[in-house]
Amino acid sequence: MSTTPEVDPSAAENTACASAEGDPRRPRITLDSGLTVRPWEDGDDLKLIEVWGDPENSMHYQDRALLRPSSNKPWSRCVVAEDNGVPVAAATILRSSLHPDRLSFYAEVAPEHRRRGVAAELLNILESEAVKASMPHLKARCEKRSAAQCFLKDNAFKKVQVSRQIVVQPGSLKLPDLDGSGLDLQEIATGSVELTRLVTEFYNAVHEWDRAEMTLGRAQQMLLSEAVGASGVVVLRDVSEGAGNRILAFAISYTPEQTDDPADVLLGWNPQLGDEEAEAASLALLALLSARYPVRVEVDNSMGPLKRVTDQLVENQDAEADFEALIYVRDQESQ
Repeated sequence: MSTTPEVDPSAAENTACASAEGDPRRPRITLDSGLTVRPWEDGDDLKLIEVWGDPENSMHYQDRALLRPSSNKPWSRCVVAEDNGVPVAAATILRSSLHPDRLSFYAEVAPEHRRRGVAAELLNILESEAVKASMPHLKARCEKRSAAQCFLKDNAFKKVQVSRQIVVQPGSLKLPDLDGSGLDLQEIATGSVELTRLVTEFYNAVHEWDRAEMTLGRAQQMLLSEAVGASGVVVLRDVSEGAGNRILAFAISYTPEQTDDPADVLLGWNPQLGDEEAEAASLALLALLSARYPVRVEVDNSMGPLKRVTDQLVENQDAEADFEALIYVRDQESQ
């Protein structure tokens, strides 16, 4: 849940021209490397892909999508570095209404221009705009043992989170005894108020490391809408006598049809549960989800109950880590 910088789905439609005040658009800046820097313009994505090549994975694809014209609503700044008029690098910082305490930072430089301090100079240019706007705290994500990780370490970013995508193969887990345990697996509408409230509470609870302001409306828009690919939800309820039919855990599917490829699922639990109850509920629901088809779940270190379940599965070779992202931050007080 932490591998994607959270931006409203409508953000691309709201990139109104930023005011000249506090805007790095002009004049052009010449870097120590000889490259010139200007604001991002429409069409730069097509020019840059010619020198960058195709994205290497889904995270890379998502991060490149953050590069867009500067805007004041939502707040973002984006610049391009050119070599004799040819775009070869770009960088952006942007504010998320969901995680307001830190700006997301992303930069990419063409291979032949790396190790010349280009990304660091772009970061300095953008960070000066962030300070002017009283938003000095930054975060960024990268792959393990990547050039980006080295860059973040060299520029005083500190690792605060690890997010993994875990693939569970069908039949790897023993199915729970629903009849004898007082549990029931039920489908529920994505528009359910009960579900939306639980998803909101869960998201905020597992993001204490990067304070979230998830609301019912944002949960519907960012996690439960057709626009983000939510295709269905199941919940595990405690239907035993006196339990109040409460939801123990939920799973949101972002895969419209079952195939041999893993289905992408957001699995969460009722944050009012104790750790042992949450772990048991997560294990039971994951077993039910993966009974016939492979399932891919995203697990952050902050998601303790689910992390313990998936760590054990990986150790037993009943699941495998499909992808891992590292989240780094640079807060003003940590520099």
